[in-house]
Parts: sequence; structure tokens; C-alpha cells
Amino acid sequence: MVRWIMIGVLALGVAGTAFWGYQEHQEKNAVLIQAENNYQRAFHELSYHMDILHDKIGTALAMNSKESLSPQMIEIWRLTSEAVSNVGQLPLTLMPFNKTEEFLSNIGEFTYKTAVRDLNKKPLNDKEMATLENLYKQSGDLKDELRKVQHTVLDEDLRWMDVQLALATQDEQSDNTIVDGFKTVEKKVEGFAESNVDSALTGTSSKEHKYKNLSGEKISKKEAAKKGAKLLNVKNESNLKVTESGKGADLPIYSVSYQNGNKNGYMDMSAKGGHPLTLLVNRKVSEKNISLNEGLEKAKKYLDQYNFDDMALFQSNQFDNIGVYSFLYNQDGVRVYSDAIEVKVALDNGDLLGLTARNYFMNHKERDIPEPELSSEEAKEKVNPDVEIHEEHMAVIDNDEGEEVLVYEFLGVLGNETYRIFINAMDGTEEKVEKLDGTEINFASISEGRVISSLFYA
Repeated sequence: MVRWIMIGVLALGVAGTAFWGYQEHQEKNAVLIQAENNYQRAFHELSYHMDILHDKIGTALAMNSKESLSPQMIEIWRLTSEAVSNVGQLPLTLMPFNKTEEFLSNIGEFTYKTAVRDLNKKPLNDKEMATLENLYKQSGDLKDELRKVQHTVLDEDLRWMDVQLALATQDEQSDNTIVDGFKTVEKKVEGFAESNVDSALTGTSSKEHKYKNLSGEKISKKEAAKKGAKLLNVKNESNLKVTESGKGADLPIYSVSYQNGNKNGYMDMSAKGGHPLTLLVNRKVSEKNISLNEGLEKAKKYLDQYNFDDMALFQSNQFDNIGVYSFLYNQDGVRVYSDAIEVKVALDNGDLLGLTARNYFMNHKERDIPEPELSSEEAKEKVNPDVEIHEEHMAVIDNDEGEEVLVYEFLGVLGNETYRIFINAMDGTEEKVEKLDGTEINFASISEGRVISSLFYA
């Protein structure tokens, strides 16, 4: 009797396990089907948006009315945003696809900047028309490549879940048609970047513009180790690992790193002159022993030590016993935003924990700064009268078209929020308005579309 009861219990257990396994299998299949459907939708929408985008750019080339051109540019910008969103929904995160996303973003940036300006006063110039024609041809090439992939997907009934599996397992032996197709698309787009170097897509940035302020002769690997040991505060140079960038790099650099227990450090220095570009030291910071102001004095000494002259404090903050200080180059009382340096100091003993000077070396030069045509009071009249102004400065910033402009910089309060407002000192144009959150500074793409504070502010 007991034997039959045990057999019955075991049978029920097996049946229950089988039912549970079947249910799990069904649920898993449902999830996989939903994921596959989402991938298919995103891909076919991407192909569709690229078709429409190409047509819209072509239509813009044929337009003569400024009133029609602005809405058309906004529509192109919207379509590029949709296309970038589609790409982000595909299982391509493990495969480099950044050139295609960058190309789409560049189209959006160019068309948006064109759309928001007064085209009656500043119509498209010959260079911008050439850029638009170039984008029309390139978007057509990209559209055709995507259509080839789409045709293959539909013709061979391919699954995107296989793409995800191939990328996740890094299975290079498998013949995945979709992956191969997107690699072809990415390779095609790589050629676009070179032909757009001199276009108006990225403001004033170009290879010739970068790192003009690097002085000195090229240093050797041994000299880089010696400089690195001093900058990273490492006594034994043999503990450092020094790597030189490969041929063809935009800027030849030495990367210097070390590991010592729970402390490690990394820095990039230019091969020419051995200038520190970025430096980061990771270690546990103990209880605070020096004030934020004392940390500032340490930061200033580090700048002096590395021959960064005429740098004025712009912002200081404290995060977990670490002082973070942002400096701007000051030329005759005018703050130059693109020539920025950030310094990170440990408030337990004053050690240097971080420094970034890439923007400084990309942009720094002595500028011929004109006298403002507007007085301070005239510039204030251009500010929203409800804003209570507390500070003002003269500054040079890059406007939305990548041109350096002289501005009055006003720091003011509206309600419970603080804003930084830039008024063009020559014609009174409101160049930029930034909302400050009170805990960190956001340099919001003032210099060539770059976020200056990206190293220290997350």
C-alpha cells in the first residue's frame, strides 16, 4: 500500500515538474517572440525612415522659399532622431555601429542649426549647400545598403535573435548575414566622415584646429615614464606601464598607468612636449583634513607647476571629500570658455587625483578680443526682466554655429532656479541660457559641441 502511495506521489511530482517546465518553456517562447517582433519593427522602421530622410533632403535642395525650408529642416531633424532611436533598439550594442549613429546625429545637428536661424537674414551659403548635397548623396548610399540587408532578411526569413546570440557569444565562425550586412553599412559610412571634415556639421572643429598649443619637441618613452612618475606621484618608474599610441593617431600620446594595491592611476600625455592631457588617480580618500578653499590653493599650485598661466577659478564643488575645481583661461579680464581645465584634489592630504586639459590644448591661443559695442546696462536690458542678476562677467564662448563671440555673462535667479545667460556684446543677441542645478556645473557644449566637464561630472 505504502509502495503504491509513493509511486503516486512520485508520478504527481513528475507530472507537476513537466507541467512547470512546459509553462516555463511557453513563457520563454513568448518573451523571445516579443523581442524578435520588436527587433523586426525597429529595423523596418529604420529602413523606412532612411528612405523618407533621403527624399526630404532632396526636396530641401529643390526649395527656394525660406519659409518652406525651415520646416523642412525641422522635419529632417525629426527623422534623424527617429532613425537614431531605431538603431538604439536593435541588438547591436556589442557591435561597433558608432559611425552610422554619428552620421545620423550630424545630419540632425546641421539641419536643426539651420532651421532655428533666420534664413531671411542668413540664407544657406555655398558651403552649406555643398554640405546638403553631400548629405543627400551619402544618405542615399546608406538607404541602399539598408535596403539590401532588409531584402535579405525578408527573402531568407532571418531572425534577429540569432544576431543577438552571435554578438553575445562573439561567434566569429558563424555566418550571420545580418551582422555581415550591418558591418558593410558601417564600413560604408566610415568614408562619409572624411568627406564631411570641412563641412558645417561640427562647428569650428577640424583636424587643423586641434592641439595647436602643444610646444616642445617629441619626448622619448623613457622621458614619458619620468614625467609620468612625477605627475602620478610614483617613486619607482619601473612600476609604470608606458604605451605609445599607434601610427595615424590624431594626436600622438603616451599612456602611462600603474597599479599599487588599492591605488591605481592613469594618464595621457602628448608625445610632443610631454604635456598632461588627462590624469586620473583612484584610491580611497580618508576623512577630510583640509577645507575646500585649501584644496583650491593646492589646485592652483598644480596648475602653476604644469605652466598653465592666467587661469581663473570658475566653479568649485566637493564630492565625498574630493574637491573639484574648474578653471577658465582669463585674457585681460575676459573669461574664455573653450580654454578650460579641471582639477580634482583629495581633501584628506591635498593629493592630485585628476586633471583634464584636452580642451585647453585644443583651443588655447591669444585672441584679438574687440571692445564691446553694447554697454553692460544695454546688455542687461536684453535679459528677461523677471531674472534677478547677481553676477556679471565678460566672456568668449562658441555660439551654435561654432563661432567665437564676445558676450556679457549674467548669473541670475528666477523663482527658485539659477541661470547663466549669455548676451552678445556686439548686437545684443541672446546666445545661450543655461539652467544650473546647484550641485554641479554643466558646461553644455559651449566649446565645439563638447561637454567640457565630462571627466568629473556624471
